[in-house]
Amino acid sequence: MDFLPQFSGNSVDALKVVWLAAIAGAIMFAVASAMLMVRNRRRLEGTIAQLRQARASAVARIDRLENILETEDSLMLVWEGAERVPAVAGHLPESLNFPEGIDQLLEYEGWLETKSAEALRAYQDHLRTHGEPFRLTLCTTHGVYLEATGRTAGGAAVLRLRDLTGDRQANARLSEQNERLQHQLNGVRALLDALPGPAWQRDENGHLIWVNTAYLDAVEANTLSEVVGKGIELLDAKGRMKLSTLRDVRGIYSSPMPVVAAGERRVYQVTDVQSDIATAGLAQDISELERVQNELRRTLEFHTRTLDELQTAVAIYGADRRLKFHNAAYRSLWELDPALLESSPEEGAVLDAMRAARKLPEQADYRSWRAKHLESYQSLEAREFWWHLPDGRTLRVIANPHPQGGVTYIYENVTERLDLESRYNALIRVQGETLDHLSEAVAVFGSNGRLRLWNPAFAQIWQFSEPELQNEPHVSSLVEKCAHLLPDMDTWRELAGGVTGLTDSRTNLSGRMERVDGMIINYVTVPLPDGGTLLTFVNVTDTVNVERALMEKNEALEEADQLKNTFIQHVSYELRSPLTTIIGFAQLLSDQKFGDLSPKQAEYMQYILSSSSSLLAIINDILDLATVDAGIMELNVSDVDVAGTVAEAIAGLQDRLEESHIALNTHLPENIGTIRADERRLRQVLYNLISNAVRYSEEGGQVDVSCVRETDFVRFSVEDHGVGIPEELLHSVFSRFVGRGAAGSRHGVGLGLAIVKSFVELHGGTVDISSREGEGTTVTCTFPLEPKLLDLQAAE
Repeated sequence: MDFLPQFSGNSVDALKVVWLAAIAGAIMFAVASAMLMVRNRRRLEGTIAQLRQARASAVARIDRLENILETEDSLMLVWEGAERVPAVAGHLPESLNFPEGIDQLLEYEGWLETKSAEALRAYQDHLRTHGEPFRLTLCTTHGVYLEATGRTAGGAAVLRLRDLTGDRQANARLSEQNERLQHQLNGVRALLDALPGPAWQRDENGHLIWVNTAYLDAVEANTLSEVVGKGIELLDAKGRMKLSTLRDVRGIYSSPMPVVAAGERRVYQVTDVQSDIATAGLAQDISELERVQNELRRTLEFHTRTLDELQTAVAIYGADRRLKFHNAAYRSLWELDPALLESSPEEGAVLDAMRAARKLPEQADYRSWRAKHLESYQSLEAREFWWHLPDGRTLRVIANPHPQGGVTYIYENVTERLDLESRYNALIRVQGETLDHLSEAVAVFGSNGRLRLWNPAFAQIWQFSEPELQNEPHVSSLVEKCAHLLPDMDTWRELAGGVTGLTDSRTNLSGRMERVDGMIINYVTVPLPDGGTLLTFVNVTDTVNVERALMEKNEALEEADQLKNTFIQHVSYELRSPLTTIIGFAQLLSDQKFGDLSPKQAEYMQYILSSSSSLLAIINDILDLATVDAGIMELNVSDVDVAGTVAEAIAGLQDRLEESHIALNTHLPENIGTIRADERRLRQVLYNLISNAVRYSEEGGQVDVSCVRETDFVRFSVEDHGVGIPEELLHSVFSRFVGRGAAGSRHGVGLGLAIVKSFVELHGGTVDISSREGEGTTVTCTFPLEPKLLDLQAAE
């Protein structure tokens, strides 16, 4: 070969041998390698065939599994190692509104409820970090329940979400509902356990199954099991009976009930509710509330009674503008229908009713006025209105809003107050004008001794100028200015002391002062309620002078009257003796035993006897009056027959009655009886009354004598139907020596009625006279059954 190197000799043979050996070795290696490759190829082809068969089996199995997952409506999320995005296999029904994208799927909060989303995320993280499997039920935002199962498989974390259908869905719902209810029950029990009042639950048989801590304290038990096991009841048998029998239609009992709790009797508001299979109750301690309510009730009743006693009308409206309270003065003021007021009407309805009855002020626009009035409910401050009602009354209305709503109205009837103020102001003006025009000097000093009020007469009488009095001078300065008018200042100092004195009991001072100019002044000081003093001064100079003159004249008249009485008494005594002699000798001469008289002599003798008797009666009357005046008249009181005394008095006047042709009628009851009196003086009284009636009766007239017996007195009445007495002379008919002649009769002496009045009053009785001119006169004398003899000296 050309490519072989050219060597020489023995060296060439050896090289050939080596070369051939190398070639032979290479060929042998190549053959061996070829045989090995063929064998490996055959083995690899078998392995590949097996792998292809295994792959086909795996693909078929995966397909079967996927088909199975597709039929079970489940979704699998697989995380390999620390992958963030998992592989997704399977599906969920479209009706579940399941998220389509993997990102939306991993945002659990978007399609799961918050509680389920938080739980799934927590369990998923725990699965991937610690490989701890889990199973839980999830709820979507659409209310669909899913089962979530987490586990590891060959280092992968697998989360399987499966739709719960049918019973499993219902069970899941019930399970979650039961868990929710259990949580709620635990929360309610925890709340009840924190309450200060006892609470309890009972089963369908009425046995206690749960109580709170307050219940344990109330029954003085230690544990719930102790109360439930022993059935320790807070309420007694009577109270439990009320719970079962006094429930309303809703199965609820709620009422205050006395309960002994922890050894102390208290009042609880017990509320017990009955359901289909159990009951639950709660007791709230209202002892303090009950006490406060009772106190509030008593306070409200007291306030109600107080408001009812007020003369001011009060009405209270609530926040709903309905009438809550009104007092008696309100009802009396408005005179509304009681049924309307008791129905708690709205204020608008009350105003409309008042307007319909014309009890509100007349308004041109009533709606606007009403709306403005009702603004008080939105006001923050009290408002005041003046209502001038159609009936002439004026009301001061105060609307006081309540901080919690509502308005309190106060209706003050100020009609009288305004009228009084008006009359007071007018009276003040009138009094001012009157005071200024009084002739009497008036000055009012305050408690500080300064002049507060005076009239022009005060300035004039004490010679003060108006500027001197306008600055409210002190009484002491006025005293100094008056010093020159008085001979001494003791009186003025006394007046000044009465003005400025601080004594507890101030009294009136009165007196008279005489000035150096001859003026005589009467003064009076009157303490006023406000601590001031009223001084009045009256110039009585002329009055005193006249009084002195009158006193002197009166003394002279009294002396003359006394002289007249003395003269009359003296003359009466002096005339009585010769008059008695004349009457005696006249009676002797008229007696036929001493010789016969001619008819003319006998007639003249009768005239002498008649005139002498009349003169003697006058003299006796004068002496009787003198005796009464002297206070030495004494009554001879005895039981006097009334009828007999009347008859005797009439008998003494029989001749005059026949002479005047006057009919005398007596009206005496049969049972007139007797009276305690002086018979002679009673007869004298009746004689004078009848004689006076006969004198003033016309010829052929009539005189009525009546007597009536009452419980404590006897009344005598003598009535004539003559000329009567003029009204202007009635006041003087009982005066002495005052009389008037009737038509056709002589003038009387005027002592008859004076004698009657004196004798009746001596018996403690009274005399009344009534007369009408031209119709007649009636004189009535009333004698007590038991005379109270007068003190004659006092009567004088």
